[in-house]
Amino acid sequence: MRTFELQSDQSGQNGQPSFLNELNEQQQKAVTSTDGPLLIVAGAGSGKTRVLTYRIAYLLHQQKALPQHILALTFTNKAAREMQQRISRLIDDRANRLWMGTFHSIFSKILRFEADKLGFTKNFSIYDTSDSEQAIKLILGELNYDAKEIRPRTIQRKISDAKNELITPDTYKEKFIQSTLDDITSRVYKVYQERLKQANAMDFDDLLVRPIELFNTHPEVLEKYQHGFRYILIDEYQDTNRAQYMVTRMLAKVHQNICVVGDDAQSIYSFRGADIGNILNFNSDYEQAIKIPLEQNYRSTKYILQCADSIIKNNKEQLNKTLWTDNRDGETITLLENYDERDEANRVINYIHDLKLRKGYNNNDFAILYRTNYQSRVFEEALRRKNIAYQLVGGLSFYQRKEIKDVLAYLTLLINPHDEQNLLRIINEPSRGIGQKTLNELLRKARAENRSVWSIIENAETAGLYKPAKIQIDNFVSMINTLRGDLQQGVSILDITKKMLEQSGYVKALIEESSAQSLSRRDNVVELQNAISYYEKSTKNASLGAFLQEISLITDTDKYDEDKPAVTLMTIHGSKGLEFPVVFIVGLEENLFPMGGRDGEEANIEEERRLFYVAITRAEEQLFFSHCKLRFKFGEETRQMRSRFLNEVDPGVVRTETGASIDQKSDEPSMPATSRRPSSQIDYDWETPKTSGIKKSGQNSSHTIEYEYDNGDDPFHTGTKVMHAKFGQGKILSRSGTGPDTRVVVFFKGRGRKTLVLRAAKLKVLH
Repeated sequence: MRTFELQSDQSGQNGQPSFLNELNEQQQKAVTSTDGPLLIVAGAGSGKTRVLTYRIAYLLHQQKALPQHILALTFTNKAAREMQQRISRLIDDRANRLWMGTFHSIFSKILRFEADKLGFTKNFSIYDTSDSEQAIKLILGELNYDAKEIRPRTIQRKISDAKNELITPDTYKEKFIQSTLDDITSRVYKVYQERLKQANAMDFDDLLVRPIELFNTHPEVLEKYQHGFRYILIDEYQDTNRAQYMVTRMLAKVHQNICVVGDDAQSIYSFRGADIGNILNFNSDYEQAIKIPLEQNYRSTKYILQCADSIIKNNKEQLNKTLWTDNRDGETITLLENYDERDEANRVINYIHDLKLRKGYNNNDFAILYRTNYQSRVFEEALRRKNIAYQLVGGLSFYQRKEIKDVLAYLTLLINPHDEQNLLRIINEPSRGIGQKTLNELLRKARAENRSVWSIIENAETAGLYKPAKIQIDNFVSMINTLRGDLQQGVSILDITKKMLEQSGYVKALIEESSAQSLSRRDNVVELQNAISYYEKSTKNASLGAFLQEISLITDTDKYDEDKPAVTLMTIHGSKGLEFPVVFIVGLEENLFPMGGRDGEEANIEEERRLFYVAITRAEEQLFFSHCKLRFKFGEETRQMRSRFLNEVDPGVVRTETGASIDQKSDEPSMPATSRRPSSQIDYDWETPKTSGIKKSGQNSSHTIEYEYDNGDDPFHTGTKVMHAKFGQGKILSRSGTGPDTRVVVFFKGRGRKTLVLRAAKLKVLH
């Protein structure tokens, strides 16, 4: 065994590293219990990342293993980077030689080493979800299905689910066809896998499934990695799916030194295949396993922790643990009652503005968390009105923008020209006169001969094509081959990118279009060149293949910049692993949070409750809940019921603040009055508001104001009979708001009361 040189201040008494003194008793036990299976049940804010980091540092300090014999798997690149940096501070730069990263990055690395054994080259492409959908769309057309009727995204999700459950195309066909959609999925799945292989490409799911295939078909390869990885550590084990469970169990079979860290109360990814049973059944899978709970919370105040505990104890499927903290009691949780989503957004942003002034918080101390992405819009608008900077996490990624994917497609062809999706993407981008008819002919020939499109055009087998198009194809092939030659000669990635952009005419086309959008796209292309330059300067042995792999595996959480002076807007799923001094959890309404069942399935209330628990435990100092009485859906306002989860919150830690009432709404509500009644005892008036009198335009009123058309004519008074295209004949009971936000409550015979926005409702007056 190699002897390590330790930093002078690392060793303490009895040969134990001094850094163990920074841990509590349970954390020390988790760090020093090095041999055999170990389950660390780490409650929210209990220092699990510190424990994983110190455990790896301890293994190195005690000379239990060389760095390359330790495999540490995470779910985000951010977590891996943080752990690596901490280990370097504790030990030294040996942390750089650890096998540490996300499941996808680590196993894609293994697959590149062993690619030839599966019939791939080491430069295989990695398809993201949009690439997969495009490939599936093409296959649907070839199988004579209409992509407008059978959505490629639906098929892609079903195939992804099958892969995560280790169901092959043949098994799917034999055992899982229960509907027409399943039959179509089966047909597409088989062709899709063949196309991926032909294109020398794998999708995200393959990065987890192909290693299992590799180990099953080449036991000598499995044995190599089993003996190579003496210690295996897995973060967020509750989020692992069947494929991740299987591949890590295979690797751990020899040494059995597998340490998993997780919290069943934070299992929130069943929609992408995560199986909470993996952590619940760990002791059954590994009979000699030790279980160590981490129950001291270092993040949140006592009130926030008490609130979280009162929620999660309603779940039946969980491991027993009791979180506690030495932190102060803190502020009580504030529950905001709102009129509608605009009122909600305005009040939340008013609170942010007020807390910044009164308590000195910075913008990046605040997070607004919601269940679904579409909820962000009204908060973005309210933040802009207040001139408060914000960052939206989980929106369109920089690397998902059209122009960026175009440039990356060009670069991908330089190392994998058989990648059909990327070839079809840019062979006529910018326009070269290679039309769809020409592409269809190339695809027909490729399918008939079971070859790639590149092999056909590279060998000039394009006889019969329209001559101008043939010339352009030949020029395209020549350009790609020239750039490939430059790459092999060692020309830098940045110089090759610049040369490609010039020779392809891509940037020139953007400049000549001269629209605000095209110039913005040009700026994005320049920013990509900056990213390439930074990568080459900061990476030893930089390569185009490694760069493309790195950016293909970027996650939403990796895009979050905690130092950016901006309020953070993100989904609760995206907030996992993060923490903020002040958190607003908005949209706490039935069928929104908790989300209702989809596609005929029952809602998974226990997982939705775990999601609420995750949201609560992101907060360090102050926590706000918020819900609306009305919400605009599908062109009309609908009444909302507050979330059942609000009834489960310990009433002793919540105070309610009531804003504008249902019949008294303003666009910019002032700071609301305070009601200290417990949330479980609040009275909610879900009845239709009483009719208000109409006042003349220009009068100051907190009630309804007369709507004004451009021509000054306003026929929609209380009592007016109207006709709606969908709901039929009705009568206006009341109205509220002003200008484009004017709303009317209308009673429709046989359909009941509906709240409509006048500018969108297209009502007709009946005389």
